[in-house]
Amino acid sequence: MKRFTASEHDRVTTAVTAAELDTDGEIVTIVADWSDHYHDVSLYYAGAAMLLVLGLYAAFPAILDAKVALFTGGWGEARRVVELAVIAVTQAGVFLAVRFGFEALPFRGALIPAAVRARRVRRRAVQFFKTSAEKRTLGRVGILLYLSLVERRAEIVADAAITARVEDRVWGEAMVALVDRVRAGDPAGGMAEAVARMGAILALHFPKTRDNPNELPDRLIEL
Repeated sequence: MKRFTASEHDRVTTAVTAAELDTDGEIVTIVADWSDHYHDVSLYYAGAAMLLVLGLYAAFPAILDAKVALFTGGWGEARRVVELAVIAVTQAGVFLAVRFGFEALPFRGALIPAAVRARRVRRRAVQFFKTSAEKRTLGRVGILLYLSLVERRAEIVADAAITARVEDRVWGEAMVALVDRVRAGDPAGGMAEAVARMGAILALHFPKTRDNPNELPDRLIEL
């Protein structure tokens, strides 16, 4: 995936700084290429490919006969053993090719079920929230905006004080603005717009108070 440029980093950082001018809320922004390696998904495809080998040999036995004939000439007591060996070797080769070839596919994100992607992105967002924002502000007003580029999914995870006052659905417009910009090829602009909308919501519930410190970094974190 295309990495964010310095100007794009500045664009998001500026948006966070501006959003926090009117609220005690602390916004953390993180962007990553992938939320998971999906090794298990590649194993499922590899296992399915192995079964497909058996199905092809069963449907087209002439293919197996031709391969066995390379070793036996079509005759001999060892024919059955050679058949089993050819099937096993073919299955092993197909399994390894799919297992490791899957991770090299540039479009493999499209082969991962949407529900699986959604769960992995959410899980990673929660992990990052716990290490970057949760309980790191005096008022428990930290909130994370996380974008996973390949999955084209984003998550907003908020600290205790925010979740107590703001329902999850309220962040819907910010999420829509972000995802629309990502699909249009402008993820930095999407994050900046989402941050602005998040800041407006936070300002309603947690307006800026005097001497409120900047407790979390404004800069975009790219992983």
